[in-house]
Amino acid sequence: MAPAPDSSQREAARTLEIMQRLREVEESILARAPEHDLEPSLDRIRAVMELAGDPQGTYPVIHLTGTNGKTTTARVIESILREMGLKTGRFTSPHLHTMLERIAIGGRPIEAEKFLRAYDEVVPLIEIVDARSVAEGEPRMTYFEVLVAVAYAAFADAPVDVAIVEVGMGGSWDATNVADGVVSVITPISLDHQHFLGNTESDIALEKSGIIKPEAIAVSARQYDPAVVSILNARAEEVGAQIAHEGEQFGLEGGDVAVGGQAVTVRGLAGTYPDLFLPFHGSHMAQNVTLAIAAVEAFLGGGEQELDIEVLRAGLAAATSPGRLEVVRRSPTVLVDAAHNPAGAVALRDGLQEAFTFTRLVGVVAVLKDKDASSILEVLEPVLDEVVVTRTTSPRAMRPNDLGELARGIFGDARVTVVDDLPDALDRAAGIADAAGVGGGVLATGSVVTAAEVRMLLGVTDA
Repeated sequence: MAPAPDSSQREAARTLEIMQRLREVEESILARAPEHDLEPSLDRIRAVMELAGDPQGTYPVIHLTGTNGKTTTARVIESILREMGLKTGRFTSPHLHTMLERIAIGGRPIEAEKFLRAYDEVVPLIEIVDARSVAEGEPRMTYFEVLVAVAYAAFADAPVDVAIVEVGMGGSWDATNVADGVVSVITPISLDHQHFLGNTESDIALEKSGIIKPEAIAVSARQYDPAVVSILNARAEEVGAQIAHEGEQFGLEGGDVAVGGQAVTVRGLAGTYPDLFLPFHGSHMAQNVTLAIAAVEAFLGGGEQELDIEVLRAGLAAATSPGRLEVVRRSPTVLVDAAHNPAGAVALRDGLQEAFTFTRLVGVVAVLKDKDASSILEVLEPVLDEVVVTRTTSPRAMRPNDLGELARGIFGDARVTVVDDLPDALDRAAGIADAAGVGGGVLATGSVVTAAEVRMLLGVTDA
């Protein structure tokens, strides 16, 4: 007679069962319309949430929109609130390595079993709405809409004290907008996703302003187009919300490069906080932190209660932002950055010049074909001595030869190498950087996928 399985064997079998089920669910979700192929409407997600009893209304929400900096700002808000003893939920996108990263509870990606439990709660409701939508000649729920439904259900199940929620794209018709944020956070607005959001910053701001809800408090990063500021102010006035702007009611008052990051002084809505250490590089990251501090002040005390500076310092020291000007290897130094539009490339370029002193920096650049690759390359040209252009495994990736042609027109033939596969491109760039001695480095950028795949190639998968 075979011996009974011990507890470790039973646990291993249970883990295997969960992983198999998770793969099946992920494949089912991925079979839906992808997040870059949107169906602008709140009707489907709103119907699912109503059938579920509107779980997104059972906890307060801090809602973030903007073009760049959303994920970092969300993660910093979360870290500060966790240090204050709150149980947090965080929804961000896209992910680096696994779908579970998008839904975090208590600062960690949701456990597979909890993800599946939330999915099982909402999938019968999703099927009802899908059937109704198809019968009316409309599409099924998208990949992103399903993940929003799962996230809002998981946060209610936890339960969380507060959810920090980043839009997927836009604002007004983004699926996350079925929740009413008590605090609305607007990071810098610039051009991206024009085919969905509009061709001017004003058009984009009009769409993004839709997350500002009645009686909420909105905090906005510095916006360099006066028309954008006017649109945000008009929306706040229309719905009876308060709004505070960086550079007016709050702002970054100074900073210096420090070992492993930077030290800054932030003037918040309710107090001034000197000598804050940030484990991030670049002034754009300091501005993200400044916005996050204002958002926390708005949430906890309506912008009128000063934060405990020691708790704030601890929350900032614990914050992370994987894939954002991140050092993932030494000898040679390899940086990854998820910059995928011109504004992101500008922030990356400026951050490099502020925080690093490479004698030779080699770029590994892979861009998605629907992005403005020429502008990204033009912005980065002054800080890259050479560039190795390649492609990621994404089906949306631009062909290396096409990207190489653009790069040669900007860098010249002698500074451009085309390599078909990312692993080989990374090896080639590392070899060039190594030849430059201790001052050589590699920067991998061009998309979130580029940052993620280079991280993975170098054995860094935490997020």
